[in-house]
Amino acid sequence: MIVTLIGYRGTGKTSVAPRLAERLGLPWIDADPELERRAGRSIRDIFATDGEPEFRRLERAVLVDLLSQGPRVLAVGGGAVLNPDTRRDFRAAGPVVWLQADAETLAARIAADATSRGRRPNLTAAGGLDEIRTLLAAREPLYRETATLTVDTAGKPMDDIIAEILAGLPGRRA
Repeated sequence: MIVTLIGYRGTGKTSVAPRLAERLGLPWIDADPELERRAGRSIRDIFATDGEPEFRRLERAVLVDLLSQGPRVLAVGGGAVLNPDTRRDFRAAGPVVWLQADAETLAARIAADATSRGRRPNLTAAGGLDEIRTLLAAREPLYRETATLTVDTAGKPMDDIIAEILAGLPGRRA
């Protein structure tokens, strides 16, 4: 079983993945750092040098490979759901957990994460809260279509988020 964590940047995928994996007795991997490792450069650099289409091509290749490697918890980039084949592959691999939070919470989390700011590009000219609102509006239908479970992470302690996910996984109890 592969449990895939989807959602906008700042929803907690990277923080949730190792804790959830530990509770499930599975390995975990974060697809974005793995993509950067394989490409030998940051996501920001890939976007700046080669553009979003090339980034999405690389992302797709990495995800296809990671989804073929057996049971794990997989945290994926916020835009991974843009590809319909990837959405299908996530659902075929196992439960898909959509971590979500309101735009204001996401903006605060992203602003507080210096590591993310240095590695991730703005995806619209607006940046900031306006970008988050715009991209959430575009992506929410795709997250909804892909997810088998939705968990709001805003204002919740990590233990509560993990318990909610475990309770919602098929055949599992928190």
